[in-house]
Amino acid sequence: MRFLYLSFLLAIMACSTQQVTKSVDTAEQSLKVASQYSKEELRGSNTDYRNWWNVLRYDLVLSPDFEKKYIAGSLSMQFEINGKEGDWMQIDLQQPMELTKIVQLANSDLKVKPQDELAIDHKHWFRLDNTIFINYHSLSKSKSGVKTLKFYFEGNPRIAKNAPWDGGWIFTEDEKGRPWMTAAVQGLGASSWFPCKDYQGDEPDHGATITMIVPEDLVAVSNGRLWETSFVKGEAGTNVYTWEVRNPINSYNIIPYVGHYVEIKDAYMGERGTLSLKYWVLDYNEEKAKKHFEQVKPMMAAFEDWMGPYPFYEDGFKLVETPHLGMEHQSAIAYGNKFMNGYLGDDRSRSGHGNKFDFIIVHESGHEWFGNSITTEDVADLWVHEGFTTYTEAMYIENQFGKEAAAEYIQGLRALISNNSNIIGVYGLNQIGSTDMYYKGANIIHTLRHWMNNDSKFKGMIRSMNQEFYHHIVSSAQIEKFIADYAGLDLKTFFDQYLRTSSIPTLEIRSQNGKKYYRWINVVDGFNMPLRLNNSTEWIQPTTEWQTYTGKSDLIIDPNFYIHLNYSR
Repeated sequence: MRFLYLSFLLAIMACSTQQVTKSVDTAEQSLKVASQYSKEELRGSNTDYRNWWNVLRYDLVLSPDFEKKYIAGSLSMQFEINGKEGDWMQIDLQQPMELTKIVQLANSDLKVKPQDELAIDHKHWFRLDNTIFINYHSLSKSKSGVKTLKFYFEGNPRIAKNAPWDGGWIFTEDEKGRPWMTAAVQGLGASSWFPCKDYQGDEPDHGATITMIVPEDLVAVSNGRLWETSFVKGEAGTNVYTWEVRNPINSYNIIPYVGHYVEIKDAYMGERGTLSLKYWVLDYNEEKAKKHFEQVKPMMAAFEDWMGPYPFYEDGFKLVETPHLGMEHQSAIAYGNKFMNGYLGDDRSRSGHGNKFDFIIVHESGHEWFGNSITTEDVADLWVHEGFTTYTEAMYIENQFGKEAAAEYIQGLRALISNNSNIIGVYGLNQIGSTDMYYKGANIIHTLRHWMNNDSKFKGMIRSMNQEFYHHIVSSAQIEKFIADYAGLDLKTFFDQYLRTSSIPTLEIRSQNGKKYYRWINVVDGFNMPLRLNNSTEWIQPTTEWQTYTGKSDLIIDPNFYIHLNYSR
């Protein structure tokens, strides 16, 4: 498959070398670079077509057509060179979406309007499947080094089959039979509907604007704050909504919501002052939402206590009602839990605590800290998003109902762990690891907390992590090192065991001649985690060699440690 793909790539680029402004020799050199990438690598890695330039800002303009399930618009991308400039730029746009034109804006400052548009001749760019290659040397020079390209696109985007898991665009109707549109594209990628640098390791440093042109009876909501509303000149019955995001934002988080929305306004006095809370719900759910969303403020208080200030005060906090269950869209959380506590009314932990709060509100809002502020460069490390965010559910429970309730909740989630494959995925291929990253990830963090045996230090670590990596792109390795350094523990084998194998440490306990013996089995070499005995200050330090238990307590392990027990005689 890779050979056929590369053969196609070579054929296309060979045809284009006669037309680009660089020499044939340079084009042939580009072919050699391109030959090392498969289709999966072009999607999931920081290729030589991506790694020398940095996105500064996106300005997206969108006009959706509900009846035709069709969208058209433009994406202006401001960027700068962050290293030695390359010959070709990679832009991503998945089929069947079409790129109709590329222009360079005469002024790199996107706030300057109107702008002269310098068309990029089609001989200087070409498409290969879901990737657009642009000859960088065909662009006009810029004194500041900052340039802006504008991409015009249109088409029928992929329709979500089971959003948000099998994502895409959603064209549906509300309970009154009226149009309701949105998208959910994590994993699939923002390039499934608009052209962008679809790589999780590069977010627009200066944010984005999202402008939506919709019929006058519909309201368009998006990330950030509502910047402007207006009418389209010459087009009666059409409204324009422009939203602005001032913070860096991952492209999959840039989302339109279009429907018969009404706005509910509130505010929270937080660690950085007044945080605007706004809830956009369908008009017939306004009263229900006012009551149900009262849990947002105590949640925000718990989260700021545990993790530090909400990371996006400039953009505010929103919940936006959606026809799918929910997603962590930055500053505009998608909410579809039907105004119920639990996970659509269910306590997935079976602890009795999971239906005391709305799972979607708490979990997806927790992602504002882990996922949106702290973002992994590669989706293979997505446990940093999902493991810590699942643990934010326990943070909320502990804040509201106590430490014991939180522990029972986390332990209850273990029944959902499959241990079928490693939590960390394959790097560079847009390939996540096991979905155990949620429940097992949270239990890894809970186990670490109890190994640290110092709640105030553990809490300080969580806050310090959010301060250290505020609005940062990270790797699992960075997070692992930070935790080990802060905790003052050797955690290499701990993380290797839980993240890089699917095996759970098993403590084998044997009773013989009135004595008890114990050892680790099913562990990586050098696994060094100690264990505290239940309801005791006593600890044991198992190894893979049999040891005799000499303590006075029963050899019963604190259940807060996520391990397996194997009793033998």
